[in-house]
Amino acid sequence: MTTITTHFLSPELQANPLISFGRGIVNYRDVKPEHITPGIGLLLEKAQLAVDHAIQESTPATWNALVEPLEDATESLSRSWGVISHLNSVADTPELREAYGDMLPKVTAFFSSLGQNLALYEKFKLLSQSPEFTSLKVDQRKVINNSLRDFHLGGAELADKDKPRFAQIQDQQAILGKVFSDHVLDATNHFTHHILNREELIGLPEDAVAAAADLAIQKDLQGWAFSLHFPSYYPVMQYSENRSLRRLMYEAYVTRSSELAPQYGQGKLEWDNAENMLLQLRLRNEEAQMLGFENYSSLSLAPKMARDVEEVDRFLSDIAIRSKPFAEKDWAELQAFSHSQLHLEDGLQPWDIAFASERLKQERYAFSENELKQYFPLPQVLKGLFGVIQTLFGVRIEATDLPTWHDDVQSFSVSDTTGSILAYFYLDPYSRPGKRGGAWMDDARGRRLLANGEIQIPIAYLVCNFAAPIKVDGTVQQPTITHDDAITLFHESGHGLHHLLTQVGALGVSGINGVEWDAVELPSQFMENFCWEWEVLETMAAHTQTGKPLPRTLFDKMLAAKNFQNGLSTLRQVVFSLTDWRLHSSFQSEQVKNLAVLEFSKTIANEFNVIPQAEISRWPNTFSHIFSGGYAAGYYSYKWAEVLSADVYAAFEEAAKLSGSILDAEIGIRYRTEILEVGGSRPAAESFKAFRGREPSIDALLRHGGLTV
Repeated sequence: MTTITTHFLSPELQANPLISFGRGIVNYRDVKPEHITPGIGLLLEKAQLAVDHAIQESTPATWNALVEPLEDATESLSRSWGVISHLNSVADTPELREAYGDMLPKVTAFFSSLGQNLALYEKFKLLSQSPEFTSLKVDQRKVINNSLRDFHLGGAELADKDKPRFAQIQDQQAILGKVFSDHVLDATNHFTHHILNREELIGLPEDAVAAAADLAIQKDLQGWAFSLHFPSYYPVMQYSENRSLRRLMYEAYVTRSSELAPQYGQGKLEWDNAENMLLQLRLRNEEAQMLGFENYSSLSLAPKMARDVEEVDRFLSDIAIRSKPFAEKDWAELQAFSHSQLHLEDGLQPWDIAFASERLKQERYAFSENELKQYFPLPQVLKGLFGVIQTLFGVRIEATDLPTWHDDVQSFSVSDTTGSILAYFYLDPYSRPGKRGGAWMDDARGRRLLANGEIQIPIAYLVCNFAAPIKVDGTVQQPTITHDDAITLFHESGHGLHHLLTQVGALGVSGINGVEWDAVELPSQFMENFCWEWEVLETMAAHTQTGKPLPRTLFDKMLAAKNFQNGLSTLRQVVFSLTDWRLHSSFQSEQVKNLAVLEFSKTIANEFNVIPQAEISRWPNTFSHIFSGGYAAGYYSYKWAEVLSADVYAAFEEAAKLSGSILDAEIGIRYRTEILEVGGSRPAAESFKAFRGREPSIDALLRHGGLTV
């Protein structure tokens, strides 16, 4: 086999951090835009050499001769490219973006060519039919079977005349997804609303005012400044008594990356994503039909739990029907409250909804989200989170000192009861310029049994966008987060645990790899439930100034308010899911082809939602999950996995009735063994049944959400 060794590389390439870190951990701050083209170029060459060797007639169709060397080369490329992709998301600069964009088509083309390589496909088929196959480990056989499926989905069986077009489709989709994301980030970063009059900030909590003052200083402005990044935007919508300010911020937020953006002061017309969405939908539909699927939704189900398009549509429609009466009740109550208490002359408008909801919640349950926020300093929340993980899963989490990409980033080790390191993870908690919005977990390195018998331990990124610590009178205040933020942190940690606690040795099905997309949210949504347990909140809530624990009376109010307006929020998620699903299942029809994505989204909202979609809202133009985040024809998986996660959590509730603790270690270890450790090495339905002993039921989800009579 032909290989590339650093011994024969130029000094520049030997020093390139994208190459020199090998199986270790990259020093992120050493990675510069000028490293990307030579470093990724060399790794692409090495990966191609591995492919060329694999398809040679003399290469045996065995795990050690075929799969292992190919995995070595492609993992090196994937990990280094993952570093660049990660930095592009958390430390964006024009230079990095340009270098990333230059190499993206080449990386996409390589992985597309893998999926279309008929000779490689034939080698894997030979391995699957060989006597060795039955003697391989379960996870190794799953990797091979998944690979055969992916070769089909990658176009390996297409006629030679069709393969160039198929590869072109993959390349164009990758570029369009990146452009979509760039447009959203640019539009969000572009907007700043500057205020000089303190009276305009009436109603805002002091920490939101201090954050606005801090942002103004960062932008060399006097007074206060607000952005469209969520930690700056949402407190205005939730608390500001200045209705004109709420309207200004709302209109800027919902018109991002659209044709309306310039007139609302937050972007250029060239950042409009309308045509980008249509181009992506056309390409996805063409890809599906080239592979013999009726539409892209059908194609997307090939590696998922759901069996067909109609099953998903029925699933979402059923949840919509069940939740709509509760949503109608929620909406009627909010309108009545706004009329009687807020006296809005022109009625409840879109920019009033979050504000009115918060006021109604305060009146009904006698607490505000801001009052609650003071009990959630981030260090204390982390202490509580780690306590849950350590108690349930028999591990220890400790701070460590890995190289990071920003001073705010923290790193931790995960070890077993003997002190052996099982994994590492990063936490990047705060919003900042150049960082993509939202929250996510990503794979920095997967667990793998190496050819020499050593274990490559996994590493994960946990990324959030909480409000950064602020300075008051020159002193940095302890960072506090909302209870919703705490739920987000627990959610992403659930993904992280799925990746970090795996015991699978074959990389392709280790951790979250190979897990059906509509089951991958099970561990994340499962973890959210602990944020509503008094036993847990006692350890993760302490007043930021006094250190006093969360009062039980306040917790009881929180619990009473848990499902406040859940009918509305459930329908909102269903509308997102059905818009995604039907766009991808109906796009081949002339009706949808001639209907803009915006208009199509309105037809879904009109059918299912109870709150009218605002005329100026262009929310699909920033629907990054499906146009740049990998959830195309897959957003339904959040609700699908909620059914699974609620049912799994019900096992802990049942155990708590006997043991007196929701943190039942016996059930926790069984969950770790049957769900987390097996990763993608067996079907998710089998893992669920191994843990629960039966098929999943929707009953627990409806009960948890207060959607039962």
